[in-house]
Amino acid sequence: MPDADLNLLINQQPYRLPVGATLSDAIELIGLKPPFAAAINLEFVPRSQYAQRRLAEGDRIELIAPVTGG
Repeated sequence: MPDADLNLLINQQPYRLPVGATLSDAIELIGLKPPFAAAINLEFVPRSQYAQRRLAEGDRIELIAPVTGG
């Protein structure tokens, strides 16, 4: 029986999500709130595509929040 979870890296940390999960699911898992930018395997993903972008085994997700201050 195939594994029912995907092994992913989110900001270099290992996570597991169910097969069929989207980028929105990954963002919800870690609880990040906007504003931020997202990339999968170093490819920028527009916010409008988060809910449609399905994840695959071994994907490397980077969620980058802006740094404020000065």
